[in-house]
Amino acid sequence: MNRTYRVVVAKPGLDGHDRGAKTITRALRDHGFEVIYTGLHQTPEQIAETALQEDADAVGLSLLSGAHNTLFPRVMEELRNRDLGDVLVFGGGVIPDADARVLREQGVANIFGPGSSLKSISQWLEQALDNLDTDK
Repeated sequence: MNRTYRVVVAKPGLDGHDRGAKTITRALRDHGFEVIYTGLHQTPEQIAETALQEDADAVGLSLLSGAHNTLFPRVMEELRNRDLGDVLVFGGGVIPDADARVLREQGVANIFGPGSSLKSISQWLEQALDNLDTDK
């Protein structure tokens, strides 16, 4: 890891299941990231504002509600509205492959589905942020 990266993990929308978000928060911390977990029921505006206040390098969204096609783009729009378009956005949850492809085309860096290993997510995020850091 080039440096200690700051990652905001958020649960947007009305989804009340946060076990996965808490699990990835712990895994990323154990891997060496500084992680800010926002808790449940966050609006895209709140998530982007947290990313701004915390000087985040990445935002991870956990979605199980089926609202991913709406919430991912709205979070990315709110990030751009705050001049944070360079913040890496990734996510996980129950997201169909076809929807994940569309989200990646819209700029989401990666989508992880059920069964993704915590190690592979942590390693991917480290590599992705190292690559972005090198490009700056």
